[in-house]
Amino acid sequence: MDSILNSDDLTRRRFMNYTSKALLGVTVLPGISLSAFGADVKKGQSKVISAPTAAPGKKPTARNIIYLYMSGGMTHLDTFDPKPGTDEAGGVKAIPTAVDGTMVTENFPLLAKEWNKVCAINGLTTTQGAHEQGNYFMHSSYTMRGTITHPGLGAWMQRLEGKTNRTLPGSVLVGGGAVGGGAGFMESKYAPLHIGSPTEGVKNSRAMVGTSQFDDRLMLAKKFDEAFHGRYDNKKVRAYKDMYDDAVRLMRSEDLKAFDLGQEDPKVRAEYGENGFGQGCLLARRLIENDVRHVEVTLGGWDTHTNNFTAVANMAKNLDQALSTLLRDLERRGMIEETLVVLTTEFGRTPQINDNDGRDHFPKAFSGLICGGSVKPGHYGKTNEQGTEVVEGKLGVPDFNATIAYGLGLPLDEIIYSPSKRPFQVADKGKPATEVFA
Repeated sequence: MDSILNSDDLTRRRFMNYTSKALLGVTVLPGISLSAFGADVKKGQSKVISAPTAAPGKKPTARNIIYLYMSGGMTHLDTFDPKPGTDEAGGVKAIPTAVDGTMVTENFPLLAKEWNKVCAINGLTTTQGAHEQGNYFMHSSYTMRGTITHPGLGAWMQRLEGKTNRTLPGSVLVGGGAVGGGAGFMESKYAPLHIGSPTEGVKNSRAMVGTSQFDDRLMLAKKFDEAFHGRYDNKKVRAYKDMYDDAVRLMRSEDLKAFDLGQEDPKVRAEYGENGFGQGCLLARRLIENDVRHVEVTLGGWDTHTNNFTAVANMAKNLDQALSTLLRDLERRGMIEETLVVLTTEFGRTPQINDNDGRDHFPKAFSGLICGGSVKPGHYGKTNEQGTEVVEGKLGVPDFNATIAYGLGLPLDEIIYSPSKRPFQVADKGKPATEVFA
């Protein structure tokens, strides 16, 4: 025992992980890793000062968010900001939506019918033109630094307002990894639970031994850890204990069924689309329905330097089906007013078509969507005839994230200090476009 207590951090982590497997017959749940604990806070935990309300003049209706991330840099001209009849359009046609004066490309015939719940944000712009940096910036509102990792929106929501369901995680990430979308400098309990495949649910969440034997091993493990916890009463060890308690609580909870898509009517599953993204959107709805406040679903493949038009048409087919179904499903379940559905990406793609029938990186102008909640249907922001410049309603990334936070009723001016005593806000002083909301 003394050799373990005197060993270095890495050895202790391996020892504790081994103990959980040997004694309990389980492995640590995916997405809850010891590496997420970060550095010890020697001068106190991050803390909140002041608590002003969000921008005045409106009481937001949304409490939850489904965040759809189009990884790779989604083209705006071939999706939500069409330029019909121009060379830049590349032959892609525009179609009307359910909202007068708003058009989308022919790639979204189903979503066009649901546009009474959708606002296209066509004035987005970013300072980041590389994938990793752009992804991080979009998720955190801060540029990448070597000295600190910034929290994502899911962590901010939990830190500022707490969880709704005590058993289930407050934030879940489905399919893929978000650079900058984790707990950052906040405590590890604010990190999202990662789900690789929506159809597989939470892996390793069932005990491999009987209930009585599991309880005996759990009690033995707690006794075995008492000396260690007493000697090393610090943030990392407490975080591990909290994570372990949360994992056991989840394993025993009826709420774990929220992750089981087998509970759904096969017809509903088919409506969303028999593909990873469609089923991920269905899982997101189930989790929000069970009081998980933040769910992100990733759809990759938008890095279309070559063969842009065929690739976009293929991806848009799955996106169109899943998103239009999600919006209808939320509406018929009475959840649309309390849920924001946000679609975004790290940057746009060039209006100019390259020699490989593709589009390259373009941070100057791109599009996203904000749906549900109390959004004003239609579009916000405008690019010029070629799609090369934002000419109305320009929104930088912090402004876009401030708009989302505003729609969720989060306090935009509330300051949280990092362990190094630096002040941070949920959208880094971004200004919300309140006109997006009715």
